[in-house]
Amino acid sequence: MTFEDLGLSPKLLSAIADAGYTTPTPIQAGAIPHALAGRDVLGIAQTGTGKTASFTLPMIERLSRGRARARMPRSLILCPTRELADQVAENVKTYAKNHKLTMALLIGGVAFGPQKEILDRGADIVIATPGRMLDHSERGGLLLMGVEILVIDEADRMLDMGFIPDIERIVAMLPARRQTLFFSATMPNEIQRLVASFLNNPERVEVTRPAQTAETINQLLVRVPDSQPKTKRAALRAAINRDGVKNGIIFCNRKRDVDTVARSLQRHGFSAAPIHGDLDQSLRTKTLAQFKSGELRLLVASDVAARGLDIPAVSHVFNMDIPRNADDYVHRIGRTGRAGLSGESITIVTPEDRKALAAITKLVGREPDTLDLVGDRITPAAPAQTSSASEPAAPSATAGQAAPDADANADSGPAREPAAESSEARGEGRSRRRRGGRNRSGRDRDSAPSSETAPASKPEKASAKESAPASVETVRPDTAQPQRSSRPSRAEREPEDAAVGFGDHVPDFLLRPAF
Repeated sequence: MTFEDLGLSPKLLSAIADAGYTTPTPIQAGAIPHALAGRDVLGIAQTGTGKTASFTLPMIERLSRGRARARMPRSLILCPTRELADQVAENVKTYAKNHKLTMALLIGGVAFGPQKEILDRGADIVIATPGRMLDHSERGGLLLMGVEILVIDEADRMLDMGFIPDIERIVAMLPARRQTLFFSATMPNEIQRLVASFLNNPERVEVTRPAQTAETINQLLVRVPDSQPKTKRAALRAAINRDGVKNGIIFCNRKRDVDTVARSLQRHGFSAAPIHGDLDQSLRTKTLAQFKSGELRLLVASDVAARGLDIPAVSHVFNMDIPRNADDYVHRIGRTGRAGLSGESITIVTPEDRKALAAITKLVGREPDTLDLVGDRITPAAPAQTSSASEPAAPSATAGQAAPDADANADSGPAREPAAESSEARGEGRSRRRRGGRNRSGRDRDSAPSSETAPASKPEKASAKESAPASVETVRPDTAQPQRSSRPSRAEREPEDAAVGFGDHVPDFLLRPAF
């Protein structure tokens, strides 16, 4: 099938050919004919399958006849993020270059005035994020009663970002007789409810099962022994230094970690820059343009960049943190392996991530293969384990020997504690501090070694056990039941007027008689 078979006009076909496309993707072949016929469409397809052209092409074709009036757009496209809205606007410019259609891009982080001027002149197509669109509407600069076509793109991402109440407010302002094109990668229950409310007998176009990863992506894991930031950053650098890594997007769960990882990579000589929702929009746009042009090799991002961004030549995706939601894993790694190209995803996994990994394994149908981390190098992938995904994976004996992070200032996490110190020992140390700096034998910490560290041949160890407080339970080797020491309690061996809590010294002002 070709685009000529879909019923598009010669002007559109010429623009499509100039863009370098000859064959429609499955979602385009399924959705465009129904959209051209004026039917409501529910499109379900994984990321990177060409959903944007599925609604922009029929929209341009239908709007080619007619003219917009001031502040009354003829179509509305809602997107969850500024980057996705800007990308949709670029697609509209590409495909509508042979048509006299006006477009307004309404996103936050940029000046309000120029957007208002375009709306006042009249815009055939409005592409907006929900918040900025409502700002224009509440100020009287945007009237929605003339909207003929509504497009909701990445609906499940709208749900994740909390935009559903705003979407419901916007839809309530639209005329009842309209065409609605609804696109999503997954279909949770809340999205199904919205479909029933917004769409009228829609044509369902589903080209793949929800949350299925592309076959062109080679999915890999790197297991590290702990979740310390330095350990994970060392593993990330080893993964980036593998052969074949042309460029890549590195995903973190938190915005502050995005900045930290980007600074660390820069200090180690990598071309990297952060992008997340707290950055100024002009900086986000500049950073994204540098990455697309190849001037920037590594883009460190939060999930704001996980949906909808079309950067065809991304060779690798790195998950610095395993995503909290299994669906987000699919959308993150979907930034690579696009348009028929091969790609690779590498996810750094700690022992604490076993539940999240099990959820991902259940969703995608298999556990990714594991790369062996040896020192500061990564060896080829080993076959995936056949054991249950919910079982904690035993880390490699050499995984903790990754190259140390030379960038101490970039580490926002706590320093790693000695491996020999158990949780019980840490708890005992806290107990000593609460008792005024005295150890179990009653001596000051600096005056004698504690019972845990003293050699077995010294008598202090035995005396420490004999002088243990009454509240401490001991277990005999030949019994399984704890036995309580017969030593008198503090209340029995100290007078009633003794001051407790100051060690061996009581301040003089506490000994003065009360008047």
